[in-house]
Amino acid sequence: MAGSSMDTEAAGHELKHGSGYSIPATAHAVDTDSWQQVGLLMVIGFNCAYVLSFSNLMMVPLGWAWGVACLLLVGAAAWYANWLLAGLHFVDGQRFIRYRDLMGFVFGRNMYYITWFLQFTTLLLCNMGFILLGARALKAINTEFTHTPARLQWFITATGFVYFAFAYFVPTISAMRNWLATSAVLTLAYDVALLAILIRDGKSNKQKDYNVHGTQAEKVFNALGAVAAILVCNTSGLLPEIQSTVREPAVRGMRRALLLQYTAGAAGYYGISVAGYWAYGSAVSEYLPNELGGPRWAAVLINATSFLQSIVSQHLFTVPIHEAMDTRLQRLDEGMFSRYNLTRRLCARGLVFGFNVFVTALFPFMGDFVNLVGSFALVPLTFTFPSMAILKIKGKSGGRCNRLWHWGIIVFSSVLCVATTAAAVRLIFNNARIYHFFADM
Repeated sequence: MAGSSMDTEAAGHELKHGSGYSIPATAHAVDTDSWQQVGLLMVIGFNCAYVLSFSNLMMVPLGWAWGVACLLLVGAAAWYANWLLAGLHFVDGQRFIRYRDLMGFVFGRNMYYITWFLQFTTLLLCNMGFILLGARALKAINTEFTHTPARLQWFITATGFVYFAFAYFVPTISAMRNWLATSAVLTLAYDVALLAILIRDGKSNKQKDYNVHGTQAEKVFNALGAVAAILVCNTSGLLPEIQSTVREPAVRGMRRALLLQYTAGAAGYYGISVAGYWAYGSAVSEYLPNELGGPRWAAVLINATSFLQSIVSQHLFTVPIHEAMDTRLQRLDEGMFSRYNLTRRLCARGLVFGFNVFVTALFPFMGDFVNLVGSFALVPLTFTFPSMAILKIKGKSGGRCNRLWHWGIIVFSSVLCVATTAAAVRLIFNNARIYHFFADM
């Protein structure tokens, strides 16, 4: 292998597990959670407020036939790729609790930093998107009760503060276990309410247009953007970090959790996305509750529950950043709630959310960046890197057919990465004229 212990986040501080493998030192819990808990966490995490944008982002550019086909194909491919990655959790007597540590061990320090950059860029942009969606939900509630709602930036600030408070007092993935039941009820509440209104609106809407509009070039670029958005709704680029909490056998447990996500979880976020497109056609809003008919209480319920549920969901996709900062700044021989560690965590969480709130308030049009995240970061993290690692680890012992298969994945995913990134950059460039700093959208 090209790496060494210096490639890990906590170099020189590895711990020996009772089963004989080593684990890099971390401020967060490792090997503590059942696969059922992790599976439920992933189902809840992926059925988050982002679902309210997916009808517009995924189905409108593709239409019915290509849309449903891509939902199934990309979902199945993401499931397979994450299944492969889960099998790389233990290599040469080490348990890799961070994706960047694994890639650094296999390929060296440069790949460690490349993975770190792609992961953290994805997670920061994802958190900004959560803040924006939470703020939109709060503003939508405010709009139901006044004709002059407050500016979006006030709701962005309020959302960021709530997320900060949750991340401060519930610092780790394992600590989220006490909130899973509440989050599951909230997820079920707004999914059921949404589906009920979508079915009613769909039946009453007789003028639905399912055509894919635009020139041929626009259709191609928009379709590539939709593929990237489908990938965003199916994967996160942080599987090793989530798997780090799974009790042994961690590989089998993680794969069971993935089965739960890609069956029960996918039924939820795919169901809402397809139902939204069926109800409103190509005119569906990029924020689904803006389109809903029905009584005021239903709109308030959907927006309120989606906001509350996002508090838990967003934390899952930001924890790797918190873990890196906590491991670096806190005293590992003290508890997470010691006075020293509480003070350090206050500063670390404040820095992360302060930055994210400011950028989100400055650029409140994060929807265009969802495709960019899925393109340049999640495609390699999900498809390219696992196959690269398998080829490097197994070498010629994997067999000729296996090597050709993984080389095919690497080549295809690399081409897909370039094409979808070009489409995402084109979208941002074309929409640049409507961007305004601190816009009240």
